[in-house]
Amino acid sequence: MASAASDPPRFGLVDVNNFYASCEAVFQPKLWGRALVVLSNNDGCVIARSAEAKALGIKMGEPWHLLKAKPIGKDLLALSSNYTLYADMSHRVMQILGAMAPAIEVYSIDECFVDLQGIEAAHPLGHDMRSRIRQWTGLPVCVGIASTKTRAKLANHIAKKRPKYSGVFDLETLHPNEQDQLLDELPVNQVWGIGRAMTGHLNGMGINTVKALRDAPPKRLREAFGVVIERIVAELNGASCLSLEMIAPDKKQIIASRSFGYYIQTQAELSQAVLAYAARATEKLRLQHSTASTLSVWVETNPFRPDKPQYCRTASIHFHDATDDTQLIGNAAIAVLKRIYREGYEFKKAGVMLSAIAPKAQRQATLFESAEHLAKRERLNQALDRINRRFGRGSLASAGAGLEKPWSMKREQLTPAYTTRWDELMVAR
Repeated sequence: MASAASDPPRFGLVDVNNFYASCEAVFQPKLWGRALVVLSNNDGCVIARSAEAKALGIKMGEPWHLLKAKPIGKDLLALSSNYTLYADMSHRVMQILGAMAPAIEVYSIDECFVDLQGIEAAHPLGHDMRSRIRQWTGLPVCVGIASTKTRAKLANHIAKKRPKYSGVFDLETLHPNEQDQLLDELPVNQVWGIGRAMTGHLNGMGINTVKALRDAPPKRLREAFGVVIERIVAELNGASCLSLEMIAPDKKQIIASRSFGYYIQTQAELSQAVLAYAARATEKLRLQHSTASTLSVWVETNPFRPDKPQYCRTASIHFHDATDDTQLIGNAAIAVLKRIYREGYEFKKAGVMLSAIAPKAQRQATLFESAEHLAKRERLNQALDRINRRFGRGSLASAGAGLEKPWSMKREQLTPAYTTRWDELMVAR
């Protein structure tokens, strides 16, 4: 049924369960039911957990080298983060949802709001979404449905935690008394937008549950915490304050940064890393059809090694003419690096940031470059992006960024790309 302007707002939130761990298990079915954790850059700490790992009490952010030394570590399987795989699987899920709903808002890599306004069979549609995503991608999802985005987030939480709803829960189908009872069972920190610090303040005011927050005097909360929490309370009471954002806003800053797989002591290796990061940041810049006027580069040692000499420095450069040219930005990044590099230090991390970003359509013409030269640079950058999209990031890059890249982050338990590299596709035997 098509949406009508007179129909009340209705939102669904589709969330992939334990996304990173589930992506890995799709291609290694033996991982289903295993206590699995996915590690951050350089296999440092836990950034994702399977349900079984959560049941063991594994916390987000726990350092892996400490965790695996504990008795519980013997029951865990750890994998390096495979961001290429996760991004591709996320894209597939969002494509499915985009074909099933009138409009969607991709909220994060594993979450998506869907517009259900005017759809009478919203609950069956939620089950259809869940079934199709599982059949086409292998990923398990849960769907929360409600009259506002904040209530839809709560409904999704309930769908995940209460098996009797079979992964799909519509909060608005409950009688008001049933809603009161349910919301009174949920702690206030389950509300979207209520963080740890805010939870502490609310608990100090005697507001411990979602129901208590919903029923709290909005004026009192606004005086204490500002207009944001007033909107949250309005949403909990069924007044939709947050519309669907179908077009993600352009980023005002773009950062590319990674910790190194080992300590770097030479300017040559630092230059390779900085060039690679500059290329990645510029690719993101072109993806949103923007240009940047300011480039910043930073380098740093490991602050957790107090026994070693410490050094951290940042410097910037401003372009006379805003640009999205990989070569120009890369050359500028190397020039900035030369200004801040110092011998005698073991560098653990470097990064590049583009700022003063504006739409490319607003870029002013320059008197110092011919239209023909700019057109050639434009075609070159477009060809660079097409090749890297087709054959994988970094397939075509500046020679100065190096070929082997031994400084790349350590990922000793990295699984194959599976879906984005011909030589790593799954093979049926």
